[in-house]
Amino acid sequence: MKFRTEIALCRSGFTVDHGRRGFLAGSCFSEHIFGRLAAAKFPVAANPTGILFNPASIAGMIRRLAEGRPYEVGELSCGGGLWFSYDHHGSFARASAKEALEAMNASLTAGAGALAAADYVVLTFGTAWVYRLADSGRIAANCHKQPSSCFRRERLSAAEIVREYGELLSGPLAGKQVLLTVSPVRHVKDGLEGNSLSKAILRTAAASLAEGFRDVYYFPSFEIMNDDLRDYRFYEEDMLHPSAQAVDYIWGKFTEFAMDPDTRALLPRLGKLDAALHHRVLHAGSAAVEVFRECSLKLVDELQEALPGVDFSAERAYFTAGL
Repeated sequence: MKFRTEIALCRSGFTVDHGRRGFLAGSCFSEHIFGRLAAAKFPVAANPTGILFNPASIAGMIRRLAEGRPYEVGELSCGGGLWFSYDHHGSFARASAKEALEAMNASLTAGAGALAAADYVVLTFGTAWVYRLADSGRIAANCHKQPSSCFRRERLSAAEIVREYGELLSGPLAGKQVLLTVSPVRHVKDGLEGNSLSKAILRTAAASLAEGFRDVYYFPSFEIMNDDLRDYRFYEEDMLHPSAQAVDYIWGKFTEFAMDPDTRALLPRLGKLDAALHHRVLHAGSAAVEVFRECSLKLVDELQEALPGVDFSAERAYFTAGL
């Protein structure tokens, strides 16, 4: 008897390896995947304006990066003693407009370069619900806890999302492989009915784009969480976000989907190196630590030989200096 509806994934045409640059954007799920890729030494960048949840704000960020136009003080707002931008996550808010602009524009410059150089782009849509500023009609990527009277709540349609990304795929995203995924995180502030409708719209839009454009793919993170794992034991205590175990499982499915066997075969050793870098040394100078250091340097040598195009100089310097 079978007690699970496991999703079987085959290797797709979408390719992630150490010789290709990646750019990730969207909801917190994109941050999880980015963290795994970065820890395994893949050349990736993510979310230069912070976590974004709706497709319109992600699209706006891509356009701004392609344009390269710096943010100006007139685009900032002030509340609660902090200067912020409705295009950015709250992590960019600062006590002065000058500091906020410096942080935003430094990230914009780095993000613009990362997007232009990217061979592939991973975009995670979180919700189809958006909040427009009542005075300008502009969609806010983040409401920054401002009064609800400042906004007008709307729901994007699948047709709007497809039209907007069709333009991007002919512009800033042209020539890049694009992977779309729908975040498995539930947005209960929209109500469970509203969340279900929202996810259905995002899924429909992603399917239309994947069917209509040759270099667009869909990865079923939403379906893996809701139809394969399908149990509250795979959620955090808030019952909304995937647990660490669930993220591990979805990451494994992602590697099956996006990586060739040779790349996947290196992941355990790359994971071992990352663990060694975060290992807490209790007895510096002991014989055990010296063995640990030598084994770690040997691992660096092996990985450098397997991945000659990857820079392991920082790791080598860390273990050579002694622990």
